[in-house]
Amino acid sequence: MRILVIEDDPKIASFLTTGLKQAGWAVDHAANGLDGLALARQGHYAAAVVDIMLPGLDGLALIGTCRAEGIKLPVIILSARASVDDRIYGLQAGGDDYLTKPFAFSELQARLHSLLRRTQQADPVATVLRAGDLSVNLLSRAVTRGGQQIELQAREFGLLELFLRHPGHVLTKAFILERLWDYSFDPQTNVVDVLVCRLRGKIDRDFSAKIIQTVRGAGYALKVD
Repeated sequence: MRILVIEDDPKIASFLTTGLKQAGWAVDHAANGLDGLALARQGHYAAAVVDIMLPGLDGLALIGTCRAEGIKLPVIILSARASVDDRIYGLQAGGDDYLTKPFAFSELQARLHSLLRRTQQADPVATVLRAGDLSVNLLSRAVTRGGQQIELQAREFGLLELFLRHPGHVLTKAFILERLWDYSFDPQTNVVDVLVCRLRGKIDRDFSAKIIQTVRGAGYALKVD
């Protein structure tokens, strides 16, 4: 699942995006309200984390615009304002949850999971990705192949979700690095190869059909006959 972070403070933005990616989420970041609104309009996000004090367009105006346009993106509001009135105003403006700064990342992650569970119950959407006999539940993070449960670490899960969202497409090392580690491609690094090898060991090892394939000179692809 992809999370949208709209936060202008570089340190907080880095803290959020790094933590979410390490927890297995795919993340896009906008540093101002106008860019955040443009991304929200694309409709590719499971949820958004939105700061209130944003340049260009403040967080409450951004959320209000989304709701007026029928965008049902679940939103957690971040704010240094801790009064009951501020929280009520934020929720009335269209936010789904309200988290006061400073906060623990573990609490944000728990609130995201809770919000997504509530959203699924209220408005069911496709939260299970499949390829052949492989099934991935994005909410429970359960992975099965041929009825066999497979345990994945956070970044392995993120890579598998990336493959499943681009079935049959060749994913370059640069693309995988950008989505899972968020730093520029270094042709000398082997972190992608190591991660793919680990994922293959769990997804393909016990099955005759190998679905994670190497495309020489290009990257990797998930292909199911």
